Amino acid sequence: MKAAIYQTEPVLLDVKANMASVIEKIEDAKTRRIDLADFPELALTGYFVRERYHEAALRMDSPEISRLAKATKGTAAVVGFIEESQAMNFYNSALVAVDGNILFAYRKLNLPNYGVFEERKIFSGGKRVRVFKLKGLTVAPFICNDLWHPSLPYLGIVQKADIFATLFNSSRESMSEEFSNIESWSIINRFYARVFGIYNLCANRAGCEALEAQKVSNARSEKLIDPPVNGKSFRFWGSSEIIDPFGKPVTTAAQDEPDAIFADLSRDLLRRKRILLPYLRNDDPYFTHRELERILFGVEALSPKRF
Repeated sequence: MKAAIYQTEPVLLDVKANMASVIEKIEDAKTRRIDLADFPELALTGYFVRERYHEAALRMDSPEISRLAKATKGTAAVVGFIEESQAMNFYNSALVAVDGNILFAYRKLNLPNYGVFEERKIFSGGKRVRVFKLKGLTVAPFICNDLWHPSLPYLGIVQKADIFATLFNSSRESMSEEFSNIESWSIINRFYARVFGIYNLCANRAGCEALEAQKVSNARSEKLIDPPVNGKSFRFWGSSEIIDPFGKPVTTAAQDEPDAIFADLSRDLLRRKRILLPYLRNDDPYFTHRELERILFGVEALSPKRF
């Protein structure tokens, strides 16, 4: 399978411009005979949407989503966007479209709500870890903070995932000085690839966004809230990478600027890794299920009587 990561620099809240850029890159993927194109988290909106999130949201039946899906005729793409459900809930989602058809939107499950992150204030959380088949391989999409919760990647593996399509938006300044996002993502990306024996397509974005203070207005007054972060700029460092099943980088994108990277994903290499280092050979999801029942509900598994 031929895979690509398009490391974009979205314009904050400009869905029209970002959509045009993404479709242009999907067309490029088709000329290169790419089977799967991976885009970053919130590629159609930018990250710090804050209280204006609803202005950039798209429904699954919107003309924009239909246009994006049709552009994948002859290839496949995973693209981050803000999804509005029929019930008017909003999700940090990844559209999965294959050969011109919408398969589903994966909804981010673990929404951060600390420091500069406010996702839980504006988004609803997803309910399922989903996978899809492509060229005889199984792909599991994940969004950013989902990979910081090991149970979720494991649920992809239980569904026989061969590839993780990992979408994220990571900036240098979003955590404390004692914590390096660049180092942490490097460890995470390689860990899952090596332990689970999968390819990991790790799509980060590039560019800067300023986190402006929110305005609260009424007929009598207008005031700013969250002034400590007013005007602070965050640099998304890019360096998207494709990691092989042994945890080694196949290719890495440029730092701090838009880029595109490409790789051939080998079924033979997946097979060789699982023969040489069969970490999951004896994994038993039924045991995991029983233990969770015991831990969460005090349900003890029935055991045969001893005589």
